[in-house]
Amino acid sequence: MQGPRTRGPRRPPTIRDVARHAGVSVATVSRVLNEIPVVRSEVRERVRAAITELGYRPSTTARNLSLGRSQAIGVVAPFFTTPSVVERLRGVSERASQHGYALMLFDVETPDQRAGAFRDFARLDRVDGLLVISLPLYDDEVSALERDHLPVVMVDIGHPRVPHVVTDDVRGGELAAEHLISRGHRRIGFVGDLPPSPFGFTSSEHRREGFRRALRRAGIEPDGEMERRGRHGREEARVLAEGLLRCDDRPTAVFAASDTQALGVLEAAQAVGLAVPADVAVIGFDDTEIAGAIGLSTVRQPLRESGARGADLLFAAIAGDDAPEGVLEPLAVVARRTT
Repeated sequence: MQGPRTRGPRRPPTIRDVARHAGVSVATVSRVLNEIPVVRSEVRERVRAAITELGYRPSTTARNLSLGRSQAIGVVAPFFTTPSVVERLRGVSERASQHGYALMLFDVETPDQRAGAFRDFARLDRVDGLLVISLPLYDDEVSALERDHLPVVMVDIGHPRVPHVVTDDVRGGELAAEHLISRGHRRIGFVGDLPPSPFGFTSSEHRREGFRRALRRAGIEPDGEMERRGRHGREEARVLAEGLLRCDDRPTAVFAASDTQALGVLEAAQAVGLAVPADVAVIGFDDTEIAGAIGLSTVRQPLRESGARGADLLFAAIAGDDAPEGVLEPLAVVARRTT
């Protein structure tokens, strides 16, 4: 006859348990334990109450975290080699080093990787917060992160329940169109991403929306035959633009939704024997490093600054502080030789 089953010893509470109970981050608990004076008094008292209620005893690991020996933030971003992502990561890295934090990077290149990134980071005790670049968060993912009390900030895209730093892509599209119109162009093409994106990217469509809005204000009816959209990338943009520029009634100017796609448009112009800007003007978006090197006119957005600003918001959330003030540099057209 089998005897009664007995329970094993109860697991002692961890620093993560205290953080969940108090509704704060692991880093905040660590700062309270080590009496670092950056935590608000009401938050400090809530953490101390949670420690008492749970009977928590600090571990060596928790102490090392509070002393900065294993501090890290997670960064989830698509396609790390994309120039705009690289620039934003530079801004994040600069701020992280100032705060004594390491970066745990998660590169997303497939939809499955995207889903796994948020699921796995929510379960990790090795990061104090999460920075999401250019990828949307869905309601259930936000809820999961909230349940785990993992601070999260978004850059280049927003969610109503998450602090975020975003660029006015609609206004950027308007600026691009206004610049080309001011140069006397009336037949203006567009090369961008084909929606819906498997990753939920929205910037290209927002830029197209602003582009069309500016055309209408100038009395130019947008022409769908002047638009080409496909997968994001230089080679895809070259193929799309080459078809556009071989049309009998081709555009005299093209707005590409990113500098990467603008490079493809320039290659297409060369392939069909058109001079830039005499035969066709080209403007991109981002002002990545390559744009200046080749003389590409573009809409400048503060890429590195937006990454740094996102990191500032995340470190404030980790510390339990109010969000720091700061305004991003406005979008602006940088006119170079291609227009």
